[in-house]
Amino acid sequence: MSEIVLVKISGADHPGITHALTSVLAKYQITILDMGQSVIHDTLSLGILIEVPDEATSCPIFKDLIFTAHEMGLDIRFSPIGEDDYEHWVKEQGQARHIVTLLGQRITAEHIAKVAKVVADNELNIDQITRLSGRLSRLIENTRPASIEMWLRGAASNLETLHAAFLHLAQDLDVDIAIQEDDIYRRNRRLVCFDMDSTLIQTEVIDELAAIAGVGNQVSSITEAAMRGEIDFKESFRQRLALLEGMDENVLASVAERLPITDGAERLITNLKRLGYKVAILSGGFTYFAEYLQHKLGIDYVFANQLDFESGKLTGRVLGKIVDGHCKAELLRQLAEQDNIRLEQVIAVGDGANDLPMLSIAGLGIAFHAKPIVKQQARHSITTTGLDGILYLLGMRDRDMEALSSDKGS
Repeated sequence: MSEIVLVKISGADHPGITHALTSVLAKYQITILDMGQSVIHDTLSLGILIEVPDEATSCPIFKDLIFTAHEMGLDIRFSPIGEDDYEHWVKEQGQARHIVTLLGQRITAEHIAKVAKVVADNELNIDQITRLSGRLSRLIENTRPASIEMWLRGAASNLETLHAAFLHLAQDLDVDIAIQEDDIYRRNRRLVCFDMDSTLIQTEVIDELAAIAGVGNQVSSITEAAMRGEIDFKESFRQRLALLEGMDENVLASVAERLPITDGAERLITNLKRLGYKVAILSGGFTYFAEYLQHKLGIDYVFANQLDFESGKLTGRVLGKIVDGHCKAELLRQLAEQDNIRLEQVIAVGDGANDLPMLSIAGLGIAFHAKPIVKQQARHSITTTGLDGILYLLGMRDRDMEALSSDKGS
């Protein structure tokens, strides 16, 4: 009767190892049931799960493998796998898989240890750990985020509890931790929808205009109350806009020219566009500024509030329907339907309470440098990096982005 054996090989990595070892197995017509490999700092760890003939005829196989490994300067070990253990492993292939992404200015042993404890406490196994960010030079200052991805196996008894545990841990450790289900949609996002103020740009435009008009304190207090969800957005919007009545249109043009683009926004959008993503702004701000960003960043769709002018001055009113949280969610649905994609393929990014409706229906809803109430209710949060941190949540590696940059002219 055949038996199952796990062959474990380790040592200095160099070309030809896999060829040499699998050639031995091919000589004896051995079936490979599973195979995995990792290389850290030029040190190889290779595992091959094989089915071998009965013990009486398997000795030459192991002898040849030992000899080949020794010739290549490798350590080799064999572990027999029981039939019941093997069948249990086979049955696990239908279990849910989740991916945990750690993102921050740096990732330390403490971060990994405490994340791993949460994973273990929820009776999940870590199948694989991958570094997404590039290798760090000790001679050159690093300016990009650090990111590590963990692949988990097992059914989480309560995913909401797991989300909450990671959110609490992230706040304590000053690192972002996201957990996503590993499904086909995670690998096939197609549309990203951004809030504008305090998300795509590092300011609230209406506050900038109010400061120029000399009503900054009044508008700012209304804005903060609305973002915290304390007053209705539409009513707060009307109140704030009325305070700007009489402002000259030329003032808006000067503000648009100096809008502070959020760190990482251009890198994120550039890379997503190269991958065929559509990009939208769904904003409770103004089309005047959203359209400026549309031309600057290559945005596909813009939905925001249309300002009303008379004789080149603001009337303090808005034309048409006010874009609030409910409207943002409906616009996201319409864009997904228009582009013939599922909501699971949509990314939504925002910072305020009026972004929660669209964050809740998107496949990947991200609270970006958000208010506490938004971070608590959103499934994912980024607070330690710029917008380009989203690329790591999609599983992209630094070398993938470098490859995209080098291919841009081809």
